[in-house]
Amino acid sequence: MRAFRRCPIDDASQVGEARRAAQALATELAFDEESAGRLALAVTELGTNLFRHVGPGRQAALLIGVDEPRVGNDLGDDGPGIQVLSLDQGNGMDLSRCLQDGYSTGGTAGTGLGAIRRMADRFGGFSAPQRGTVLAARFGPRTDRSRLGLTAGTAGTAGTADDAFDVAGLSLAAPGETVSGDAWALRRDEDRWSLAVADGLGHGFHAAEASDKLMALLARAEPGHLASPAAFLERSHDLLRSTRGAASAALSLTPGGPLLFAGAGNISGRLISGVSDRTLLSQHGTLGVQIRRLQDVVYDWPPHAVLILYSDGIVSRWSLEDTPGLLQADPAVIAGWILRDHLRGKDDATVVVVRRPHA
Repeated sequence: MRAFRRCPIDDASQVGEARRAAQALATELAFDEESAGRLALAVTELGTNLFRHVGPGRQAALLIGVDEPRVGNDLGDDGPGIQVLSLDQGNGMDLSRCLQDGYSTGGTAGTGLGAIRRMADRFGGFSAPQRGTVLAARFGPRTDRSRLGLTAGTAGTAGTADDAFDVAGLSLAAPGETVSGDAWALRRDEDRWSLAVADGLGHGFHAAEASDKLMALLARAEPGHLASPAAFLERSHDLLRSTRGAASAALSLTPGGPLLFAGAGNISGRLISGVSDRTLLSQHGTLGVQIRRLQDVVYDWPPHAVLILYSDGIVSRWSLEDTPGLLQADPAVIAGWILRDHLRGKDDATVVVVRRPHA
């Protein structure tokens, strides 16, 4: 899977490097001139804010990547977009005030964040005193904005108002690698949503080959074969024997219903709300190498709970109890917060966040 690029922002020159990385992606995805210009302006503004207001030593960085993990039959025809996240562990900010035009703590005109929100197809953020800030902005070509019913200067949402689940994921490659050995994908068939996450053994190209193959199998599967995540993984097991193998998890989601989960290996899952934190149980084994008989496990989805899946590039023990309000943020912001604070830094890392907007 193509990884997000992490662009540290410790000095002014790195803002230009981040902008050029975003522009290269926009060219690759055939963004029109207006859309590419919106993206470049937003990256410049976000990077400049990090340099001016956060400074070195506080993990200030931009994550830039392609937002394209959806596969299957019933997820619309929107093309891939570009997701930009701003991460820092600074002093935090009053986000609602900073989004107002005219508000500034640095002597500028104070139109930056408000302008980014208007330019983006989707924008979200969360900040906490002495814990820092995560902002997420999604940009697509003009044709995507037309399909979403957006015009320039309008903040939108991914998908439609009828979507039962709001999903975002981030993947980073291991240090020194250009591709991630992790992968994730989402598929919708009428009222069933299927989600898979995989971590290929090791890292680099051959690990990516294993995890990407599972995502391809998800895309090609007959809809009826996805009703049981365990059965889907077991059918995929033999087909992955030609690869290194991958720790894998699969889920089946239905609006208003429980979730079905099956997993082999070290893909972790949790259902977290303000009053509960439940771990999804995976079995030992590696798809394509050796697994025991897999079983579907049914979990009730508590009101307001958020589903979080992550690979072992994220530390296994972490808590969001000290950041009240984060679980109400955009899923991309939640994923960015976890990635920022709990990244091991030695392996590929993936975080996928799923919430039910109407819960």
